[in-house]
Amino acid sequence: MREPRHVALAITGASGAVYGLRLAQELLGAGIRVSLVVSPAGRLVLGEEEGVELPPDPAGQRLILGDRFGSPELLSCYGENDFLAPLASGSAAPDAMVIAPCSMGTLGRVAAGLSGNLIERAADVTIKEGRPLILVPRETPLSAIHLENMLKLARLGVRMVPPMPGFYGHPRTVDDLVDFVVGKVLDQLGLEHSLYRRWGG
Repeated sequence: MREPRHVALAITGASGAVYGLRLAQELLGAGIRVSLVVSPAGRLVLGEEEGVELPPDPAGQRLILGDRFGSPELLSCYGENDFLAPLASGSAAPDAMVIAPCSMGTLGRVAAGLSGNLIERAADVTIKEGRPLILVPRETPLSAIHLENMLKLARLGVRMVPPMPGFYGHPRTVDDLVDFVVGKVLDQLGLEHSLYRRWGG
């Protein structure tokens, strides 16, 4: 795939909000436009796990996160129910979409082709337009329902990048473990990075 210049990023209500934050930081740092949608449950998890208190309004989110990442001109934020957002139409589809972390509820609704909110609609658009869709599914243990939904999406070409860090790079911190997973997402996007040491490197 060609290197993306515009990536849609969704943060849902599964544990692991740090993956979405770290990915946004890397994408913006690489000069890539990011269109961000955070679900209400995702906002709760961001506050609980990362101490990032986002308001419900997209303008307030952009102010906080743009200041955090230092690239407000590249960041757009949209409300979960904003079906007038460019992400809702194939005519304005981004180059790729990532849902990190992806709750099993979101994954199941995407697998069923439902579009009850902007995250699900944007994922549906990404699939129908043949653009890369990458999910970071965060749940354990996995039920047969979860696995069947993942298999259904994988057969459509959706990339599954579960947060399963490798230990061959001898990680020393939690940040090292997070960077491994985020690096794997960047690999799927075709983006260069140095977030983890590659096998044999």
